[in-house]
Amino acid sequence: MRFAILGPLEVTAGPRPAGAGTVVSYTPQAAKLRVVLGALLVRANEVVSVETLIDELWPDAPPRTATTTLQVYVSHLRKTLQSTDPDHGREALVTRRPGYLLRVDADVLDTMAFEELTRRGHQALATGDFATAAGLQRRALALWRGPVLSDTPHGPLLEGAAVRLGEARISALDERVRAELNLGRHRELVAELQELVAEHRMHEEFHTHLMLALYRCGRQAEALRVFTLLRQTLVEELGIEPGPASRELQRRILEGDPELSRPGTRVESATALRRAAAGAGPSPAPGAPGGHVRDAERGPGAAGRGDGPARRLALPDSDPLFTGRAEELDALERRLRDGAATGSLIAAVTGMPGTGKTALAVEAAHRVADAFPGGRFFLDLRPAPAGPPPSGAQALEWLPGATGGRVGSGGPVLLVLDHVTAETQVRPLLAAAPGAVVLLTAGRLPAGLPGLRPVVLGPWHPDRASRLAGLFTVRGGPRPGDAPACDPEAVAETAELCGRLPLAVRAAAARLAARPHWSAADLAERLRDERGRLDALRTGDVDVRARLYEVYAAAPQAERSAFRLLGVLPPGRFGARQAAAALAVTEARAARTLEALADERLVELDREGCRLPELLRLLAVELLEQEDPPEVARAAAERVCRAYADGVAEPGRVADAEAAGLVRLARTAHEAGLWELTVRLADALGGWVRDDREAAYALALDAATRCADAAAQARMLRSLGDLAWQHRRLERARELFGRALELAREAGDEEEAGRALVGLAELRLDAGAPAQAAALLEPALAALSGPGRARGRFEASRARALLALAQGEPEAARGWFGECLELAGALRDHRLEVYARRSLRALCEPPAGRTGRPVEIRPGLWRLRPAGAPV
Repeated sequence: MRFAILGPLEVTAGPRPAGAGTVVSYTPQAAKLRVVLGALLVRANEVVSVETLIDELWPDAPPRTATTTLQVYVSHLRKTLQSTDPDHGREALVTRRPGYLLRVDADVLDTMAFEELTRRGHQALATGDFATAAGLQRRALALWRGPVLSDTPHGPLLEGAAVRLGEARISALDERVRAELNLGRHRELVAELQELVAEHRMHEEFHTHLMLALYRCGRQAEALRVFTLLRQTLVEELGIEPGPASRELQRRILEGDPELSRPGTRVESATALRRAAAGAGPSPAPGAPGGHVRDAERGPGAAGRGDGPARRLALPDSDPLFTGRAEELDALERRLRDGAATGSLIAAVTGMPGTGKTALAVEAAHRVADAFPGGRFFLDLRPAPAGPPPSGAQALEWLPGATGGRVGSGGPVLLVLDHVTAETQVRPLLAAAPGAVVLLTAGRLPAGLPGLRPVVLGPWHPDRASRLAGLFTVRGGPRPGDAPACDPEAVAETAELCGRLPLAVRAAAARLAARPHWSAADLAERLRDERGRLDALRTGDVDVRARLYEVYAAAPQAERSAFRLLGVLPPGRFGARQAAAALAVTEARAARTLEALADERLVELDREGCRLPELLRLLAVELLEQEDPPEVARAAAERVCRAYADGVAEPGRVADAEAAGLVRLARTAHEAGLWELTVRLADALGGWVRDDREAAYALALDAATRCADAAAQARMLRSLGDLAWQHRRLERARELFGRALELAREAGDEEEAGRALVGLAELRLDAGAPAQAAALLEPALAALSGPGRARGRFEASRARALLALAQGEPEAARGWFGECLELAGALRDHRLEVYARRSLRALCEPPAGRTGRPVEIRPGLWRLRPAGAPV
C-alpha cells in the first residue's frame, strides 16, 4: 500500500514495477473522503482530532451531524484501505482520542521520502559534497507531480500543509541549484533560473542564483539587470529594498570580484541568511561552524569586508506586536544602561518556552542602542538541526575582532547571546570582550557565571489579558461582526485557555485571522475542548505543542517520567503532598523532583506552591496516554484521587478553586472505574454547588449505584435535587428529593432522610403550602437533632425560619435564625455565620412597602416576596 500527496492524491497497492503498465488505483472518488485521508496523511503517525477533521471538511459551518458523518467517512476509508491491503490495511487507521491516527511507514508515503531526501541533501551540501547534494535534491524534487493534493478541497489543515510543503520544495530547489553552481554548471542553469525568476518575481534566492550564473557566463550587464528588476519589483510592490545578500552580490559584481567566477566560492543566498536569522544557520562552507552572528550598527572597531556575509546582518527588527512585558522591559533596560555606565554586566532572560525570551531581549537591545556606540552583536547559539550546540570557541570565531581583543573599541559593547545552554559558551566571549555587557536568553540559567542577574518570564499576568485585543485584529482593524478590537471578554477567555502563554496567544490570534467567518467568541469556544486545544494552537509554522515538547524531550528520563505523571493532577496549584501521591514517592522526594522539574522549566515554583502551566499540563496528559501503559496512569489517578479526598477537612467547606479540582478528579475516578473514590470526591463538594458540579454528582450517583451503596445514592440524589431547586426545575427537584428520601430510609440513614425532608419542605413552602412544609420539617428537625449532624440541623433550622417568616411570625424566625448562628459557629463555617447574622439584621429593618423586602433564602440566594404575602 502506497500513498502520494505531492500532486493529486494517489492510493495504490504497491510500488510500480518497471514497465508494468496501468497501476490499479484505490484512490477515493468522493471529495470528502479525499479530504479526510489527505488530512490524516499530512499528519501521518500523529493523532488528528475530530475537531480538526470537522474544520477541514466544513470550514464555514459544520452540520449538526458532523461527528456522525465523519465516523461514516472513516468507516468507508477503512474499507478502502482493506481493499488496498487485505492483510494490514484496515488496521492502519486507528481510533485514538481525541481523533484518529493513520499508521504509515516511511517508505510508503511520498512526503516522508521527500523530507528524508532533502534532509540528506542538506547535510551533503553543508559538508561540501555538492554532487551528492545535487543528486539527492533532484531525486526529492522528482517526487512532485503537481501542487499538494491538487484534486482535493483544502481546509485550514491542508492549506497549511500545502504552504509548508511548497516552501520545502522551494528550499530543495534552491539547494539543488546552489549545489550545481558549486559544480560549475552555471551555463546549464541559466534558462531554468530565468524561468524561476519569471515565476517567482519576489524570490530573492533565485535572482541571486541567476545573477551569479550570468556573471560566470561572462554576462555581467545582464546579471546587474536582474538585480535592477528585482529592486524595482520589491520597491513598487512591497516598498522595501533587496536584502543584504542581494546587495552584497551586486556590489561584488560591480567590482568584478574574481572570486565569484570560481565554482565552490561561498555566496550566501537570502534563504541562507533568513535561516540564519531563524536560528538554523546558513549552510556553511566545508568545515565551517553552524552558527552565525548579527552585527547591528557596527562601531569603528568592527571587522571589515571578508568576515562573511552573515556578519553584515542587523539585529533582528523589533516585533511590531510585542506586548504584555512593560515591567520586565523597563527593568531590563535599566540594568543594561547601568551596565553600560559601569563597564560590565551579565543579564539574562529565562523562562518556559513560548514566553517571548528572544523578543524581549531584542526589544531591550533596540531601546538601549544609544548606550552602546561600540556596537550591539547578536549571536544565536541554537544548535544546528540534529547537531550539538555551538561551543564557546566556535562562537568566538564568529565575533568580529574577538581574536585580537578589540571587540567594539569605539565604546561600550552589548553582546546578545540567544539560546545559551551552558556557561562554557559564554566564558570565551567574556574574555574576548572585557567590559562588555552581556544579555543572554536561556531556558535554563547556566551555572557559574559571576553576577548573573536574571529576568524570569512566565505567562502574561492576568490583568494584562484585557490589553491583548490588538493581537486579535486584522491589519490593525477590528474583525467584522466583533465589537471594536474584538470582544474583550472573548479575548480574555482565549488568553486564559492559552495559559496566557505569549506564543500560544499569538498562535490563537493567527488562527482567528485565517478564518474571517469566526468571531473571537467562536475561537474561545473551540479552545475550551482540552483534547483538541494543542491541535488548535498549530497554525502555519507555529506549533505550540512542538515547542513545549522540545523542552520535555531535552529533560532527563526521570524528570520526563515525573512530568507525565503530574498530568493526573487537576489544574491549579498543588504541593509536595499531592505531587507525592502522583509520583508514588515520599513528600521529601517529591519536593526534590519538583525542584528538578522547575530547573527544566516544566513546572513553576513559587512561595505559594507549585503549578503545572496549563498547556504543559495538557501535554503531560497526552504523553501519559501515549508513552505509559494504561495501568500506570490508572494507578496514579487512584493515588491522586485518594489523596485529594483524604485532604478535605469537611464536606461542603472547600474553596471554589479546590472544588473545581474535585469535580475534575471525580470525573477521572469515574473514568477509571474507581466507584468508591468517585462518591467520596463528590461528597467532599457539599451541597452548595455551581458550574459543572452537577455532572460530578451525576457521575457519583452512577458510581454509588454500581457499588450498591444506597446511602450514597440518597446523598447524590439529594444534592442533585438541591441543584434542580436552585435552577427552578421544581418538578425534577421533587422527584429527586422523593427518591433520596426513599433510599435513605431503605439504607437506615436517618440524617440523610432528614435532609431530604428539608428539601421537600422548601418545595412546599415555594408552592404556598406552609402547613405541608411544617408537617415535613417536624420529623426532619427530629432526625437532625442528634450529635454530628450540625450541618443538616442548620439547613432544617434555616428552612424553619423561612417558614416562620411566611406565616408572619418574625419573632419565631428570629429564634430559628439565632439557632442557625450557633450552629454555624460550632461548624466554624464563616459563610453560614455571615448568612445568619444578615438574616437577623434584616428582621430589624422596617417593611419595604407593598412588595415586601427581598428574603435571603440561602447564602447569596434572594427571593422577592409576592405582594400581600406576610413577612
